[in-house]
Amino acid sequence: MIDLTSVDLSTHYLGLKLANPLVPSASPLSKDLTSALRLEEAGAAAIVMHSLFEEKITAENLNMARFFFQQAIGHGEADSFHPVPDTVKSYQEQYLALLDKLKSRLDIPVIASLNGTSLNGWLDYGLALQQAGADALEVNAYYIAANGDEDSAAVEQRYLDLLQTLKSNLCIPVTLKLSAQFSSPIHFAKRLEQAGADGIVLFNRFYQPDIDLETLQVVPKLELSTPTEALLRIRWTALMYGRVKLSLAVTGGFHNTPEIVKALLAGADIVQLCSVLLAHGPERLRELLVELENWLVEHEYESISQLKGSVSQQHAIDPSAYERANYVQVLDNYSCPAGVLR
Repeated sequence: MIDLTSVDLSTHYLGLKLANPLVPSASPLSKDLTSALRLEEAGAAAIVMHSLFEEKITAENLNMARFFFQQAIGHGEADSFHPVPDTVKSYQEQYLALLDKLKSRLDIPVIASLNGTSLNGWLDYGLALQQAGADALEVNAYYIAANGDEDSAAVEQRYLDLLQTLKSNLCIPVTLKLSAQFSSPIHFAKRLEQAGADGIVLFNRFYQPDIDLETLQVVPKLELSTPTEALLRIRWTALMYGRVKLSLAVTGGFHNTPEIVKALLAGADIVQLCSVLLAHGPERLRELLVELENWLVEHEYESISQLKGSVSQQHAIDPSAYERANYVQVLDNYSCPAGVLR
């Protein structure tokens, strides 16, 4: 483990005391023990597992029913005998086995990530993840509000219903990974807090599908985040800090130390890292920790708690800069490049 002792980098998230605020978010890096151990060795304070998808479990069950349980083996008296070999592990069993392995080998907290589609699914798989030893549950409710007959209140109620279902049955902390597309994020965060949420993650990245101009097919497209995306997360963290008591995590666009420091100044408890680790490897986390410590020392901070939230809207020199004033100032201060006709 990396040794950082000059300043106190510890933070609290979902009731867990973490050695520092850098946490690898859900990604392929958590799909095997070797890379998870590399993340811990590089200084990760906790790890969020890749998501368990209800759709994959459902699809696998349908395939088993079609190709295994409904097959005819040619002997009428034995057609109902379809034992599953011990060597065949389902997608869910493999995920739970990995979670158990991570818990037995890592010294840092392991946060499971669940991406469900039904209330029964959220509950059943949430209970299974808790039973397997998850220290907390990150709810990845990746929902596109594309139904024109469903109003915003109904969309929010979806999240509240699944949260209340989970909190009524689980004893581990539950945090919700939200999108940036809610009409009133602070009000919604307050409703989630009242419903029992332990934290929120700002924000989920909705991967946008593309159109293939040759085949005219709609195709998936994956692009890693860029540092520019971090500003949206930083702004809303600054607006929420002090207005809710939820743990605040940010994710999406955090590649370098400046973005990480800004998120902490805005009020984030942890900063989740993904694209930067996929692009540069787990060891990049070690470098970011050293850079973060150096920044704190250079600016005479003794701890993360000392700077956390100190530039949130409630504590900013100009609070209006987080709202409409920023829009006006940006437009007024823009200058065209030299040689461009004005």
